[in-house]
Amino acid sequence: MNNKFIALLGTLFTLFMLVGCSTQKENYDYTAFKESKPASILVLLPTNQSNEINASFGVFSQVTLPLSEAGYYVFPVNLTNEVFKQNGLTVADEIQSVSLEKIRQIFNPDAVLYINIQNYGTNYQVIQSDTRVTLDAKLVDAHSEKILWTGSATASSLENQQSSNSLISSLISAAITQITDTVRDHSIAISGVATARLFTPNPIKANGILYGPYATTKVEK
Repeated sequence: MNNKFIALLGTLFTLFMLVGCSTQKENYDYTAFKESKPASILVLLPTNQSNEINASFGVFSQVTLPLSEAGYYVFPVNLTNEVFKQNGLTVADEIQSVSLEKIRQIFNPDAVLYINIQNYGTNYQVIQSDTRVTLDAKLVDAHSEKILWTGSATASSLENQQSSNSLISSLISAAITQITDTVRDHSIAISGVATARLFTPNPIKANGILYGPYATTKVEK
């Protein structure tokens, strides 16, 4: 991942903090999350419900940056995946089925992040194409095994055409266009947008993930 790509994702993190005022939801219950106070997160290989065979690793490669920016220590995804591979587990469904007891014995994280890919790839239409990524996520306390947080997010290359003409929408559209122009696989680029949207703490979004203990800047809910 080049520096330009990382810088563009950083810009998106800032923009997403400003989006969502008109789509408030009911208050999310963060009781378990705040009691757990996770500092380290083990991300498991995402399960994939799309038709793209590379979707799991495409999304997997994008999760570390936003979670780290949010203030969490993220176990190196390549290293953890290699540990599972050495133990005969290479399929996401099998990896996500490993008991938390076993995960504690091997990695001892504070929390485990489960991601499911609902949609990933490009849909070619008559006059345009839409590269879309939709993700669901669940953060679980590795010790109490309580669910701390759940969330979902979608990113699409057509957002610039579907969104309003507001300044923020225009800025996001421009950033998405720049990102997709810097990489050959547009699905990976859109994955970066989706993971940023899902894992960037946002005081405006009712069910956004909370900041971790290592966050340098916090805007509390």
